[in-house]
Amino acid sequence: MTHNSKHTYHIRTWGCQMNEADSQRLASTLEQIGLRHTDDADDADVIVLNTCVVRQSAEDRVYGRLGQLKVLKEQHPDKVIGLMGCLVGQRSPLPLQRRFPFVDVFMPPSEPGPLVDYLEERKDLEARVIDDQAVRERYALQDGDLVLPTYERGELISAHIPIVHGCSFACSYCVIPFRRGPERSRDADEIVKDAQALSAQGVKEVTLLGQIVDRYGCDFEDGPDLADLLHQIHEIDDIERIRFLTSHPNWMTVKLMETVASLPKVMPHIEVPFQAGDDEVLERMRRGYTQADYRRLIAEIRDHIPEVAIHTDVIVGFPGETDEQFMESHRLLEELRFDKAHLAMYSPRPKTVSARKMIDDVPHDEKKRRLRLLEELQQRIVGEINQQYVGQRIEILIEGKNREKWRGRTPQNKLVFFESDEDWLGRIASTKITWTGPFSMQGELVSG
Repeated sequence: MTHNSKHTYHIRTWGCQMNEADSQRLASTLEQIGLRHTDDADDADVIVLNTCVVRQSAEDRVYGRLGQLKVLKEQHPDKVIGLMGCLVGQRSPLPLQRRFPFVDVFMPPSEPGPLVDYLEERKDLEARVIDDQAVRERYALQDGDLVLPTYERGELISAHIPIVHGCSFACSYCVIPFRRGPERSRDADEIVKDAQALSAQGVKEVTLLGQIVDRYGCDFEDGPDLADLLHQIHEIDDIERIRFLTSHPNWMTVKLMETVASLPKVMPHIEVPFQAGDDEVLERMRRGYTQADYRRLIAEIRDHIPEVAIHTDVIVGFPGETDEQFMESHRLLEELRFDKAHLAMYSPRPKTVSARKMIDDVPHDEKKRRLRLLEELQQRIVGEINQQYVGQRIEILIEGKNREKWRGRTPQNKLVFFESDEDWLGRIASTKITWTGPFSMQGELVSG
């Protein structure tokens, strides 16, 4: 099939790992009905935007790309344009159809069905089921197993597996419950099957995903929880590393901490946002804990899991946040010393409590100032934390190559580069750390 032939697709993804996992599954589905991936977005017969609306800036980027696609569609009306993800959400697509009439298909998060149906109805695309038996036989996959898209097969070392869809815990600033729907845990057997299928195709590390991942199983009666699920995936021979995100302070249990500590394949890496360091702001955010609760939790995690790396999220400029309240976040970040912090300026999202009932009263320039202060602080802290690794011998799982250097991650999810003429893809390399910065490290191979 030539590059310019019919039956090609391109998916552009914004946002979180859940969106990345959704795009991967959509790509797999499209390939099974006869389409082939192309890197050239404008040349593809089927173009899909998988969208994020967690912040206004992400939504604006989607609108910018839609503007380009409108022109492209006018020039090539036979192209199929699909819009997927949180911009579409669970609601009726009618308002979006009116605004973007050139878009052919609207898909809620995690639901490729509308696009598949549309393609199968189109005569000129002749979307056809292909015989992918050879792929299944090569990897010993069963019908219904997840087949990686061609561009990831044999290349993808670390993969994401959604285990909880949606969220029912409505923080006052968060649009996810409105866009991804209520919390729904996936069947444990299905999740294990996904992990086994990924493993058969060369994946060595899986990250279990949920909006609040440690609430996995809360909607089951007498079903497994996240700790139980980790035990099941730990039994898969060729999976070498397991991670999970994102946790919530209210549902991080001692059982889960003990499980992470006791299972060698589960990495000492926890992502648990605090969002704000002031109790009054936390209450307005409807987070359900206090600063003191959060401090106790971090101490407990560090007590249970040796050498743990903790990541967090912080929002600056939430409605009503005074400079003094912001400094509480600054102090918390400085004192607890996280290995990574995802920092963001507050932006009001439609339908959320904060957008409907609160005034976005922190000026944009002030939000930027606060963000910059946290960024500078966090960069210094991570630089100091990483400096301690110089001279240490660390096992890194190799995910790929950047220019001439192999790229891998430590158990704590820190990025390490090293040089070698040997093929290290998918292998664990023992490296001695020779240099560190706040964002990555350099190492050299250690033999024996």
